[in-house]
Amino acid sequence: MTRGTVGGMSSPSPLLAQMAALADAHADALRAPVRAFDIGGRPFDPDERPALMGVVNLSRDSWYRESVSPSPEAAIRRGRVLAAQGALIVDIGAESTLAGAARVSPADQLAGVLPVIEGLRADGIPASVETYSPDVARVALGAGAAVLNLTGVEREDEMYATAAEHDAAVIMCFVQGANVREVHDLVLGDDPVPALLEHFGPRIDRAVAQGVERIVIDPGLGFYYGNLLDGPTRVRHQMKVFLNTFRLRVLGWPVCHALPHAFDYFEDEVRSAEPFFAVLAAMGRTGLFRTHEVPRVRAVLDTLGALAPGDISPG
Repeated sequence: MTRGTVGGMSSPSPLLAQMAALADAHADALRAPVRAFDIGGRPFDPDERPALMGVVNLSRDSWYRESVSPSPEAAIRRGRVLAAQGALIVDIGAESTLAGAARVSPADQLAGVLPVIEGLRADGIPASVETYSPDVARVALGAGAAVLNLTGVEREDEMYATAAEHDAAVIMCFVQGANVREVHDLVLGDDPVPALLEHFGPRIDRAVAQGVERIVIDPGLGFYYGNLLDGPTRVRHQMKVFLNTFRLRVLGWPVCHALPHAFDYFEDEVRSAEPFFAVLAAMGRTGLFRTHEVPRVRAVLDTLGALAPGDISPG
């Protein structure tokens, strides 16, 4: 075994020094305040306590089999379980974001998501609808969805106006392309943050101008760009964004992250990947964690929260 390696892999020991240098270089961003607000009548203050968004997938193309619900009844049951496990929001998706997945028409999306939204609403559980379709957004929010998880940039003024009309929160996803299903290569540069700030700033202004009062920004780490299909390349990009997330606080709104699976590294232990990445996301001051593994990620965040300020101070 060579010096500085563990099991043939590079040692992670320099990470702490890199994180310290990053925090020193962007100290103002680290301290920048972000908004707190309610979602579906429930308080969301990311600096007081980060929140979890559990996932219900209605598409059989979704790769995370544990999250796939084959019927609206099964989806409602899963949503109830996720809420009981600690999810503030249950995110419902009717079309997989995988590049080769079947496209689902707005009518078919609504046929799947509406019974789930209505069932969860009856139980007082805030539901999020993941879509880039204005038609789906309009009907789903009208049926009581508390959150629009917006995965496209087309007709977005219309989408924001619809969200404002229903007093819904908007999770604004970073997408280089018309929508999550129409992307090619990702272009961000060695430092991803300037391009993310440039992307989100004008979109936030448009959303606020349309009357949206609850915004969460999502750097889109779960989307499948052509130049990020190689596992190690994708993971390096994801980890870099996680640790730099706090720099997005200058926009004034909390950040949501979809936690990755990193199958190339975790293999048979793939269900352990999201809890691992939750640690990196928490270090970057993520406010909302989108996860298929709610109880595992909740345990990680609760454990991190047990460390009181000053516990690791020298002396």
